[in-house]
Amino acid sequence: MATRFRLLFICLGNICRSPAAEGVMRKLVADANLTDQIFIDSAGTAGWHTGKLPDQRMTAAAARRQIPLTSRARQVHPSDLQSFDLALVMDHQNLHDLRSFDPEGLHKQKVRLFCEFCTDHPDTEVPDPYYGGPEGFEHVLNLMEDGCKNLLTHIQKSLLTP
Repeated sequence: MATRFRLLFICLGNICRSPAAEGVMRKLVADANLTDQIFIDSAGTAGWHTGKLPDQRMTAAAARRQIPLTSRARQVHPSDLQSFDLALVMDHQNLHDLRSFDPEGLHKQKVRLFCEFCTDHPDTEVPDPYYGGPEGFEHVLNLMEDGCKNLLTHIQKSLLTP
């Protein structure tokens, strides 16, 4: 079997944005019958919520779209930069935090902003919905569905490239 593509989504606490991205991507990957070829995980730059399930408001919003969110929060580790093929962060602060693990820039090409894959929305960052209302969670999911479909196409092309 070919090596699996390893994908990591990163936000601040790993209870809203990155688990939503993980859930959306898992669904798309499963629908494309690629679960044996693409490994998906998420993490947070902070460890406050380690071991917790995703935020209930995000879980409910995702469930309305038939997207299960079942991951447990974990903090990103410097070794993640070595073991993942692509690490997508939700905002510029996450980008700064993650790049601090790689001062020599050895893995710089692996760390990108999630919104680079969005084509239907002009956002450059995924806003944190934690302190907002329900519309924030819906907006995040809209961004995730937009970016993840394009991300899947990107990964499929890389899997086919020798």
